[in-house]
Amino acid sequence: MSRFSPLSCLSFRLFGMVVLVALLATGCTGASTSQQLTRLEVAELIRDRYESEMHSLPLSKQRHYAQRLYRITGDPDYLFYNRLYAGNLVKSVRQDIDGLIADEYYAQFRNEQMLETMPRRTERQVQRAQLLSEFEGMAFARSLLFKLIQLEYYGVLDWALGEESERVYQVLSEADFLGLVTHPDAIQHYAAQAANIAWFLHQLGIADYRDDFLSAFQNIYPAERDPVLSLSQYRNKIYGLTHVVIADSHYYQQLADEGALGWIAEYFIKNIEQLLRDSTEDILAEVGISLMLLSNPEPEVVTKIQEALMQSFDAGHRMIPSPEGVFHLERGEHRNVLAIMLLAWPDVLVPGPRFLPEQISLPEEWILIEE
Repeated sequence: MSRFSPLSCLSFRLFGMVVLVALLATGCTGASTSQQLTRLEVAELIRDRYESEMHSLPLSKQRHYAQRLYRITGDPDYLFYNRLYAGNLVKSVRQDIDGLIADEYYAQFRNEQMLETMPRRTERQVQRAQLLSEFEGMAFARSLLFKLIQLEYYGVLDWALGEESERVYQVLSEADFLGLVTHPDAIQHYAAQAANIAWFLHQLGIADYRDDFLSAFQNIYPAERDPVLSLSQYRNKIYGLTHVVIADSHYYQQLADEGALGWIAEYFIKNIEQLLRDSTEDILAEVGISLMLLSNPEPEVVTKIQEALMQSFDAGHRMIPSPEGVFHLERGEHRNVLAIMLLAWPDVLVPGPRFLPEQISLPEEWILIEE
């Protein structure tokens, strides 16, 4: 089992508290304190903060955190949240199956329901909702695809679908995913999610649109256009590239295909100074993780990224704040779990977790899962 260090789970927590007490004793708990800590100490302090307050996070965030920590540690302590999420996921998919069987308009109803409830607080959210509304049934199909890939990761996809898998796959085959993942608006506003969709479809054996996506992506974002991209467009481009690598790794379960995707690592290495200057901590962590998934061809570059994340770490809050300086446990989970992963990257990734059907409990009152 791959760990941050030889520490046991209990001694890890004690270690995190010892480090924090030492910081408090010296009066050093601000961001500058990160200069006095090692990368593993920073990772362990963030981990201690999140795991001591895991109960306060929604199930989707608990899954997001626990799934990633399991894949870099293999620690069975993370199975609980994954198993809980898997049970709710099976229940959710089976409700969709029942609806598809009982009502020929169910998919249309669910799609309209999802579009109506999609957040529209930011310009990007408005653009995403508008884009999905242009493709018939896409909001529901995209949600269903995400659920199926998670069930596949957990090893219970066939069991969850039962005898009605054909009806579920029909919904996915009828959706115009090719049109979506190659649409200029999808790439310019939704690049990471479009990459996920292309790779998820391939992993499930539904369709292979990976080359189509990459061709459309490179037409919109050739390297020579970088100087004229707005900051938001540049970040969207980088975020899209990281998700190509991450999705290819089945989300940190294996190394990515270096032969096919090594050009992404070369691009990141060549442009590291701009990445350090213009990326958020979320994106920067994903760049570093992508390089590790591509066998870390330039260790010095990853070290620069790790150091940048450590500079952003605040020891008093035991987390990395948002670019605006906000310390919010739930909204900051994505950024901080990625930082943990890169700062404590293991020698070997751990696939899974995978469950047997008898290990999954279906809740009577389940938590709605929409991601």
